[in-house]
Amino acid sequence: QVQLVESGGGLVQAGDSLRLSCTFSSSRRTFSPYAIGWFRQAPGQDRLFVAGLSRSGGSTDYSDSVKGRFTISRDLDKNTAYLQMDSLEPEDTAVYYCAAKSTIYATTVLTGRDNYDYWGQGTQVTVSS
Repeated sequence: QVQLVESGGGLVQAGDSLRLSCTFSSSRRTFSPYAIGWFRQAPGQDRLFVAGLSRSGGSTDYSDSVKGRFTISRDLDKNTAYLQMDSLEPEDTAVYYCAAKSTIYATTVLTGRDNYDYWGQGTQVTVSS
């Protein structure tokens, strides 16, 4: 059983920064075999890919809307993944979810919702103008 818990969301102004955290826990496995993704869902919209990190930690991918502003990373010692969000815009307002997938492919970044097996409960990010 894998559990993901997001934290770090909140209400900020346009131009501000936030760092989201996703803490991984499992009684049977460590964090290292998992590819990680961050998705977001605004009211009335689909859950969309934001950022992804390969199992190796060496490959990343971002949606065009956040490229250059957001950074995905992880700390294996802390079993935690992060999404650093800079230069936030009102359009970034959404519930943010982290996701994980155990994979044998070290450098593949997973960008599809259906690629992931485990999801957190989400954390709200609201950016005011």
